Formats: sequence, C-alpha cells, structure tokens
Amino acid sequence: MTDHGDDEPSSSTGSPNREGRVSEDKSLLHQKLAVRELIDTEVSYLHMLQLCASDIRSHLQQLPQGDLDVLFSNIDDIIKVNSRLLHDLQETASREEEQVQLIGNLFLEFQQDLEQVYKVYCANYEQALLLVETYRKEPELQQEIQSVIEAVLPQAGSSGLSFLLVIPFQRITKYPLLLQKILENTLPDASAYAVLQRATSALQDVITNINEYKRRKEVASKYTKVEQLSLRERLARINTHTLSKKTTRLSQLLKQEAGLVSKTEDKEFDDLEERFHWVSLCVTELKNNVAAYLDNLEAFLRFRPQEYDLDIPGAPVVQYRYLARDLQLQAFPEFKQRLEGLVWQPLCSLTKTLAGPQNLIKKRLDKLLDFERVEEKLLEVGSMTYEEEMARHTYQALNSLLVAELPQFNQLAMQWLGQILCTFVTLQRDLAEQVLQRAEGTLAQLPHHHMAEPAFRKLVEDALGQAGHQLRSFQENFEKVLPPPTTQPLLPGAERQVQALLSKYGLGKLYQVTSNISGAGALDLTLPRGHIVALLQNKDTKGNSGRWLVDTGGHRGYVPAGKLELYRVVPSEEDLRGQTSPHENSRHLTPEPTPAPVPSVPTMTQVVAVYPFVARSSHEVSLQAGQRVTVLEAQDKKGNPEWSLVEVNGQRGYVPSSFLARAPSPAPWGWSLPS
Repeated sequence: MTDHGDDEPSSSTGSPNREGRVSEDKSLLHQKLAVRELIDTEVSYLHMLQLCASDIRSHLQQLPQGDLDVLFSNIDDIIKVNSRLLHDLQETASREEEQVQLIGNLFLEFQQDLEQVYKVYCANYEQALLLVETYRKEPELQQEIQSVIEAVLPQAGSSGLSFLLVIPFQRITKYPLLLQKILENTLPDASAYAVLQRATSALQDVITNINEYKRRKEVASKYTKVEQLSLRERLARINTHTLSKKTTRLSQLLKQEAGLVSKTEDKEFDDLEERFHWVSLCVTELKNNVAAYLDNLEAFLRFRPQEYDLDIPGAPVVQYRYLARDLQLQAFPEFKQRLEGLVWQPLCSLTKTLAGPQNLIKKRLDKLLDFERVEEKLLEVGSMTYEEEMARHTYQALNSLLVAELPQFNQLAMQWLGQILCTFVTLQRDLAEQVLQRAEGTLAQLPHHHMAEPAFRKLVEDALGQAGHQLRSFQENFEKVLPPPTTQPLLPGAERQVQALLSKYGLGKLYQVTSNISGAGALDLTLPRGHIVALLQNKDTKGNSGRWLVDTGGHRGYVPAGKLELYRVVPSEEDLRGQTSPHENSRHLTPEPTPAPVPSVPTMTQVVAVYPFVARSSHEVSLQAGQRVTVLEAQDKKGNPEWSLVEVNGQRGYVPSSFLARAPSPAPWGWSLPS
C-alpha cells in the first residue's frame, strides 16, 4: 500500500509530461511531413515545367512563334528561379535541426525573384487562355496539340493546354499554404516560428502584389490599343454617357486653369513623362532623317552617268565606268537592302512600340481629371457611387503601372535607339571599306597610280581649279544671253491685276513669286511662279520675318519671304523709241531685265518664242527659239493659263505659256551658245 501510495503522485505528475512529449513529437512529425511535402512537390513541379519547356514546346512547331511566346510566356525564367530555390531547399536537409528556420529565411530571400517572374506569367495568363479557345475552334489543330501533350504528360487528360498553363499559377498560390502548414506544426516559442511567420506573410504579399499587377495590366490593355477609326466610326461611338464624361472633364480642367480647384502634382510621373516624350522625339527625328536618307539614296541609284557617252577619251573613263557600274549594281543596292532591314525596320517597330505608352499617358490625364473630381466629392459628401469608385481605382492602376514601368521602357527604348544608331554607323563604315576595296584594283590601272600622294593632290587641285575657271567663264557668258533666273514672266492676263495692285499699293509694295508656292496652313496661299502680289506686312503674327502677309488682288494670306522678289516696271517699247500715244502715261508691265519670258499677253498680241517646243499632238504647234508668234487666246478651252493658243506660220495650236515673251525690238530675240 505504502509503495502504491508513493507511486501514485509520481504517476499523476508524469502523465502530463508524457502527453506533452507525445504532442510535441506529433507536431514535429507533422512538421517534417510538411517540409517533405514542400520539397517533394517542388521537385515534381519543376520536372513538369522542364517537360513543358523542352519536350512539349519544341514539338508544337505547327504553332507560330508568336503563339508559343504567349502560351509559355516567361517559363524559362520561372525554371531558373525555381531551380535555385529547389537546390537551396534540398541543401537544408543536411542541417535537420535548423531546417525549418533555414526554409523560412530562404523564402524571404526569394520573395522578390518569385514575385518578379510570376507576375509576368500571371499577367499573360488570360491572353494564353484566349489562344487556347481559338485552337478549340479548329478540330484538326486541337487534335495535333492534344497528341503532343498526351505523349509527354498522360496525366494532362482532355484538358491539354489548359492543364499545363494553370500549373505555375497554382504553384505560386500554394506556397503560402505550404509554409502555413509548417508554421502550424512549429512551437510558438521555437526560434524558427517568427521567421516562418514573416515568410508566410511575405508570400501572401507576393500573391497580393501579383493580383494587383494583373489587374493593372488588364486596365492598361484596355487603353493601350491604338485604333484607326474613321470619322463616322468615332461619331457612332458618341452617346450621352461619353458626352457627359467629356463635359465633366472639361469643366474640371477649366476650374483648375482658373485656380478654383487645386491640381494634383506628381513630380515623379512628370519627370518620367518628360523623359518619355524626349525619347519619342528622338525616335521620330531619327526616323524622318533615315527616311530622307533612303529617298536620297534611291535618287542617287537612279543617276547612272556611266551608262552615257561621257565624251572623254582615254582608258580612265573605261575604268571609271567599270567601277561605277560595279558599285551601282552590287555595293550600293546591298547597302540599301541592309539599311532597310537593320535600321529602317527596327525604327518602324520602335515607333509602333511607342504608340501604346503614348495612348496610356493620354488616358491617364483623362482618368486623373475623373479622380480629382471624385476626391472632391468624397471630401464634400463622404461617399461615392460604384462607378466613381471604379474610376478612382482605374486612375490609381494606370498611374501605378506607368510609374513602375515607364523607367524600364525609357531605358529599353534608349538602348534600342542606341543599337540602331550603332548599326547605322557600322553599315556606313562597311560601305566605305567595301567601296575602297573595290576601287583599289581599278585605281592600280589608272595612269597616276604611281604618283606620291602630295603630287597627286597637287594634280587634282590644279585640275579642279582649271575646271572651276572654265565653269565660271561659261556661267558669265551664259548670263549675258539668259535673263536672271529670279525674274519670272507675268502670268496670262495678269496686266489688269497688276494695274489694280499698282494703283492701290504703289510700285514699291509689288513683289513677284519666283517659284511655285504650296500653302500648308489655313492662312497660307498657294501661288504659281510669276504671280504678282502686294506686300501688306513683312512678318506674321508671331513676329516671324520669314512669312509675309500679301494681297493677291483677291485673297490675302502668308507666303515664304524667300520666294518673293521686288517687282520692277520698265518702259514699254514705244516709250523707249520716244513715240507718243494716247496712253502716254501707261507702262508696259514686265519683270526686269528684258527680254524676260512673258508667258501671256492680251489676245492677238505679237510675241517671241523664248524656248524651242516640239508638238506632241495635233492640238499643239512646234516652236523654235526666236520665232515670231501671234497669241490668239491666253488660255486653253478650260481656262488654264499655262497653255496659250497661238498662230505660227499659218498653223494654229497650243504651246506652253512660259515659252513665250514679248518682243522688245523688231529683231527676233533667241538663244545663242556662249563661245
């Protein structure tokens, strides 16, 4: 009895300890099982990803590469991150006592990497599912895809691609659950408990951030689409709802400009937007320059002097023709082809890439006005409707996405632009080397190839100087025969208009158009060469002296100042002869110096052909320079003043008005070549 009594207290006190040890051992066992489940499922998951990336993706060659990029997204990046994660998880098995704590620290370390790769995959997940739906509408293609998947992963079953695509999505959402299971079987007073708590919370934050990023991308995808709509389609989209929204935004903007309400300031975004617009400007300018370069190159390739008789004797001409033909047919076309493929096409692609962010920035401004209006209402009323809350969230999503991704986009665009410029420079250098290489063989056959460089340079300078002297002499002789190129003939029937402008503004205000003017703006005039105008103001409203305000006698508008020349009135033939006439104060209006081409004169007027003209049909008549011509009508049947009906040697027909001029003296005036 005594022994029994002595043992009883011991039994009563020992029972709780045994129960505690049993409970602790049970928790430890469940903890080890949870850790084992984490590592084993990670092995299986990574094996599944590798099968998708290697065996399945490589056997779906019937699909376009663009579709494969959408379906499998950044699965290669996921494999890299999870391979490192699995390796480190397996390394923790060698330190069993600290394994749980090491696992917690490991997930804290991989938090950013997991979020970075999985948010990209999850954001593209919906687009991949849309592709899967399109495949299901093509039974033959769907069957081919299904056969490839079942051969590699029989467990995929009939779901096929859908089964594969959801695997990464499911895995990232399971990490917090697996860590939570380990945490539940860890004693609260254990050193690993706090680490596991932080790791579980961190993985839950990863899921939250991925969902938020996915939502932002869905909102942004709605506004990044650049649609080319006709005016009718745009008008068809206008309804009372859109009009109400635009009116409200305009009202909000006007109140901000008037200082009635405050304007949201976001310096971070403003700096990013300014840099983006600067990048866009660089891309646009480079594209315009390359387009002009290609146009000039095309014009250069059309010019082939080697195909004509140069009228220069000697073997150097033969060598030049051979080299020029070789470059024209091979080197330059190849350079042009490489330039289009390696510079122009990437530039066009980069320009298209800029369109999405540009549209997104524009939409952000609209949504910012909605957001500011909702914020004002929230302060005044304290509540908002569901639609207003959605507008508020839409702005926040757009702004967050732009602030997060514009820096990366700007950096990538600048790198892209830099690569294009480097490629352009490299192509230029390759062309120079190729031309030099092709020219070396030809230069060796020229008579001066043995000369030293200084002597050859002196020879070239002397030859160029002599050619320049001959050219100047030819120009001086040519100018003695031809009128100055800046003076233009009067347009047909312009005398009456010039008299009206002269009487209204005076001689000092009259100017003549020296070349055709095509007006680009609303207030710009379109005028033909030779038209007479009166100067109203020698600058535009912005103070630009390069645009003058003129009066044509019927219309007023702006023209380039560089295409105007002061018009001068010279005495008529009768005044020069000293003859008197009933109209002794009349002046013969024509540009100076004479004889200047006057394309039109009043009906039945005697003029002279300035240039030779060959008739191309029965309605036209041929002319020779210096030939006397009688003008019957200063326009054609449609009223076009560029053609005049004339009579020459008893024949009637049309000739270009610009080929005619008044005869300053009885002797016919014509062309003579400089001696």
